This record gives sequence, structure tokens and C-alpha cells, in this order.
Amino acid sequence: MTLQELQNQALQLPIGDRWQLVQILLDSLRQESNPHPNRRNLSRLRGIAKISAVTGESNPQADYVTYLTEKYQ
Repeated sequence: MTLQELQNQALQLPIGDRWQLVQILLDSLRQESNPHPNRRNLSRLRGIAKISAVTGESNPQADYVTYLTEKYQ
């Protein structure tokens, strides 16, 4: 069956079936184009929103310098 034949048959389906076919095809394309989502990006963000353990006041600039120092040691 050629692509044109498949397209013609798909266009003859009821609208609900066409939407279901579209969803199935999109899911298939998503799985094939990115079979393993890149979780490494999230692990790099771990700790950036950590609240300072200092008593109630903190210095954001000093906290950031400390964060960078610890990150690149």
C-alpha cells in the first residue's frame, strides 16, 4: 500500500477515528524520536533553590558564590 492510498483511506474514516489515528501516530513519533528522555539536565539543577541554613538572614550574593565554589571544586 502506498502513502497516497493510505492517506485516501484515512480521509474516509469518521472524524473520531481520524483523531485517534493522529494521536497514535504522534505518540509513535515521540517515542521513536526521543526513546530515552534526557534526565541529566534536571540533575544539574539539584540544590539551586536550597534555602540557606543560616539563621533567618542570608546574603544572596555570598550564597551564590558559595554555591559556585562548591559546584566547581
